[in-house]
Amino acid sequence: MSSAADIRRAIYETLPADTSYSGSAPPLKHLYIPPAHLKALRPESLLVVGTRGVGKSVWTAALGDPALRKVLGSSIPQLDSTDIHIGFSERPNNNDYPDPDTFSHLVKSFDAYDIWRTIVVSGIDKLAQQSLLAQQATWSDKIFWVQQNPENIATAMSQANQSFEGGGRYALILFDALDRLSTNWSIMDNIVRGLLRVVLWLKPYSRLTAKVFLREDQLERTVTDFPDASKLLATKAELSWARHDLHGLLWQYLINGETSQGDVLRKCYTQTLNKPPEHSDSRFVPHDDVKRETSSQRELFETLAGPWMGKDRRRGVPYVWAVSHLADGKGRTSPRSFLAAIRQAAEDSMDRYPDYTYSLHYESIKRGVQKASEIRVSELTEDYPWVSEFLTPLHGLNVPIDSSVIQQRWDHAFPQGMPENPNKLPPQHAQKGWPGLKLDLLRIGVFEERNSERIDMPDLYRVGFGLGRKGGVKPQKS
Repeated sequence: MSSAADIRRAIYETLPADTSYSGSAPPLKHLYIPPAHLKALRPESLLVVGTRGVGKSVWTAALGDPALRKVLGSSIPQLDSTDIHIGFSERPNNNDYPDPDTFSHLVKSFDAYDIWRTIVVSGIDKLAQQSLLAQQATWSDKIFWVQQNPENIATAMSQANQSFEGGGRYALILFDALDRLSTNWSIMDNIVRGLLRVVLWLKPYSRLTAKVFLREDQLERTVTDFPDASKLLATKAELSWARHDLHGLLWQYLINGETSQGDVLRKCYTQTLNKPPEHSDSRFVPHDDVKRETSSQRELFETLAGPWMGKDRRRGVPYVWAVSHLADGKGRTSPRSFLAAIRQAAEDSMDRYPDYTYSLHYESIKRGVQKASEIRVSELTEDYPWVSEFLTPLHGLNVPIDSSVIQQRWDHAFPQGMPENPNKLPPQHAQKGWPGLKLDLLRIGVFEERNSERIDMPDLYRVGFGLGRKGGVKPQKS
């Protein structure tokens, strides 16, 4: 087997510094499908729900990419006969859907249901190679025409459905990144509700369907208070990453390393398991037993990091420790955080422990958690900009702590009460004051509530926001 130093260097060189794709599809070599995500990717799952960083935008982009969709089709055969159109995402494409500024303008004049119905009609129009809206120059014109011509729309949709049925194919419209569309919860609710009604409107057409990727808080509100919404909720799938999914993803990256670095990591894989990685679709793929919580998966990580998070078993097992200390208050760990922690651990091991027996030193794994915490805090504040504003006054506190102490800090920092930012979507329960804020922080996994009104925080956020814990991973010094 290659030396620990060679493997350490290869891990650092192979894992990218940034694994966020910003609405783009991942490269084929990094495409990894956790078994639990298959339900979400199937066309019959109309609602897909997940927190930040679990893959909503990645799967939207991957499904919209013909080459990646072909690979996904090996696990979900119906995708091979499905034509896909993106009806909204974080990537601007004004020919297919209005950008957020245009949408904000449109929603002042039109019902959200009519806006989304027009976007869907336009998308199916293109997939069916029709020209129903070709004469309408702007989105306002298109929406007005759709409103005024219900019979033409009904005829066109029936014809498109028959066309797809005759060709043995399906049409699927994808929607993602709806949180970009408003900074007001009431307007956001109307936008989401309108889209879900349109998805239900498509139900009678056997070959036409839509899939909506939503944040959890968007679905928790009153957006499904319309007739037959239960038909949509029955198809809901949730995106999450179990520990074995994250370790499987890690090896998907490692065995597809470039040049000599990839050779080193594939050799490590082969010699540990006594079999080389599989090769499929011009890339290397981990075996099924490396995608699940098995002795093979544990053995691979033990080859990299050793058996203990210290000199003996009392400090825990790296295979378990690395994921559990990156989890939020609901036990969820994001792929980006995990990969960032492992890359940072490799870099730190190169700098501080070049002669260590294993490639990843246990102290370096702890520092990797510090780095990943910074990244996760950045991710969190993109979706919930208000979190940083309210967590900054808590810097330096030790958890667990009485919730009354936290409220004292907030009262001191905000003597006029909870501030409002008209340019950002506020905490969902802001109207309830500080108790509402605490509820929202618990709901998104930043806070954990212990007995007797004591508040704790998972290391993932505690470290990133500069709070302490006796015996815990230390925050980065600012």
